[in-house]
Amino acid sequence: MRILSTVVLLLASLLSPGLPSPAAFAQTAAPAPLIESKAAQVYLIEASTGTVLFSKNEKKSFAPASLAKLMTLEVVFDALKKGEIRPDTIYPVSEYAWRTGGAPSRTSTMFAAVKSQVPVADLIKGIAVQTANDGCLIIAEGMAGSEAKFVERMNARAAELGLTDSHFANATGLPHPDNRSTLVDLVKLARHLVETYPDLYQTFSLAEFEWNKILQRNRNPLLPIGADGLGTGFAEESGFAIIASMERDGRRLFLGLSGAQTDKERTEEATRLLNWGFDGFEMRTLFKPGEVVGEASVYGGNPAKVPLVAHGPVEVYVPINNPDRLQARIVYRWPLKPPVAADREIATLNILSGERPLVSVPLKSAQAVEVGTLRQRAWDAVIELLFFWI
Repeated sequence: MRILSTVVLLLASLLSPGLPSPAAFAQTAAPAPLIESKAAQVYLIEASTGTVLFSKNEKKSFAPASLAKLMTLEVVFDALKKGEIRPDTIYPVSEYAWRTGGAPSRTSTMFAAVKSQVPVADLIKGIAVQTANDGCLIIAEGMAGSEAKFVERMNARAAELGLTDSHFANATGLPHPDNRSTLVDLVKLARHLVETYPDLYQTFSLAEFEWNKILQRNRNPLLPIGADGLGTGFAEESGFAIIASMERDGRRLFLGLSGAQTDKERTEEATRLLNWGFDGFEMRTLFKPGEVVGEASVYGGNPAKVPLVAHGPVEVYVPINNPDRLQARIVYRWPLKPPVAADREIATLNILSGERPLVSVPLKSAQAVEVGTLRQRAWDAVIELLFFWI
């Protein structure tokens, strides 16, 4: 089978009401100007639409360092949601957790005392606020019996969530050659944390946390500008990194950044990118709920084509000062054979600015298509032969 792309070109004027169908337009789009960044890797998206505002080496693998703790917390949040553990479940502090991630380790720690016991709720705070390595190890050993067993669960859960380019070797993100991820995966994980665990997610925005009579402030440098999560990381090979989420005026952005040369550069670049994302863009509706986006040919079907609609409104987050023409492509697997049920997801609408992908929207059949007559099927067979011959 071949992949057939039906090209639909959208003009900037389509973003205004009362205009002809997008199929009437046929002009190539010009890409919107992009901001530059000193960081080696950047991935900035708008949450509700998934529109990519800026991307740079976003699929390149790198060592996530402490950003791996986001996966550790996801496993913990999932267990809480399923009732496997409770916030008041208490876990002991082993000597391994204390030496590897506690005070003797000289790494980020919540200073849990060896052979003491810590409730899950406080371990979460230690990890989210202080990026505590001892907190990760205590909870890993408590939940799974060993860090190795917990890491197996981390990777299994990552696969379930579609983090296809990530692999975790420990619960802390401490240096290990098998700790790998991408900004795309980590931003996807961040979106999942925000959307799936809204109450637990609030822990990331706590200004400070005290344990064992030691008060530490939140390590996220973007809290002062209004960010409410998530975490930072540093690795010798990939520099300073951050995964951030910020909401302003009902709009949420997610930012992944890696490869900054210094802590200061990371903060400055992340702040600049987030402010640009909020100040320089606005939401535009391309198609209303139920509005036909395009159509797909049905081989041997009656009717021969099926109209396509999205599950809801098709919206895109576009530059305010440069609402240039956007290009959209409807992509589906051809030949599409009958019968086709109504409300069946059969295509994808890919919206681009020039050749730069912005967002992909699933499309479903607006009506059912039955098997056509013998004459219809014979005619479509001729078309198919010509398609493959050409």
